[in-house]
Amino acid sequence: MKILITGGTGFLGRSLCAALLEQGHAVTVLSRQSADAVGRLCGGQVKPLSDLAAWRREEVFDAVVNLAGAPVFDRHWSAARKTLLWESRVGFTQRLVARMAETGAPPQVLLSASAVGIYGDCGERALTEEAAPAEDFLGRLCAAWEAAAMGSGRLGVRVCLLRTGLVLHASGGMLRRMRLPFRCGLGARLGDGRQWMSWIGLEDWVGVAMMLLEDGGAAGAYNLTAPQPVTNAEFTAALAQAVHRPALASAPAWLLRGLLGERASMLLGSQRALPQKALMSGYRFKKAKLAF
Repeated sequence: MKILITGGTGFLGRSLCAALLEQGHAVTVLSRQSADAVGRLCGGQVKPLSDLAAWRREEVFDAVVNLAGAPVFDRHWSAARKTLLWESRVGFTQRLVARMAETGAPPQVLLSASAVGIYGDCGERALTEEAAPAEDFLGRLCAAWEAAAMGSGRLGVRVCLLRTGLVLHASGGMLRRMRLPFRCGLGARLGDGRQWMSWIGLEDWVGVAMMLLEDGGAAGAYNLTAPQPVTNAEFTAALAQAVHRPALASAPAWLLRGLLGERASMLLGSQRALPQKALMSGYRFKKAKLAF
């Protein structure tokens, strides 16, 4: 297939590029980074695309994978930051769909990023893809992001929404950031540690994405999470054990809310998301249980 990936220079995009290239697909990466940087990060075989305007009408893609979006957790959620987060996801996806229509030959399938944050804080409740979006900022952001992607359905495009949990791999993402403080003995439970964390190994995230690209019957929202979510206390204990350091402390919820404001919901909110549709599609997880 000929595949366009937006946000392809990121942690997930780079891994997906490598898997697609290995299988012989032709990959184009849309990125604001230079062509040299795209080649260095994603592979010399990847074709760079500077922006949507550079997508020529005669260039037809079989699939588009939309992973673009500014980092959510890195900065305080000021009004300006919220606007940027919305524009980089919802606004960009709307422009992407509009560009698909303008080319006159839209792709067969669109895989568009989302997150389990769409469900909000749901306590102990198990969450399949049928669960309703929350009314907090992340819930509204993800719901609007998904709605923008679903707009391509009017063009006859098959749409899959990637509701992604915490993606784990030593090479990058949140786990890479967490290892250093844990190795220094600074690992700690967040709040009471009872909140559920939906995670997925990087290899499985790529595996499910590849399955959705190839399965012509796959459509709608998919929880890209492992079958066995864990509580924050279980996650903390497992990572501490893996780096051979204690993690006996806890970061009180009131302190996290004071320091992070609304962003604290990303650490304290409970999402027990289950990959019901991926399992029903026959996907076999390589990493079903948490291990570092």
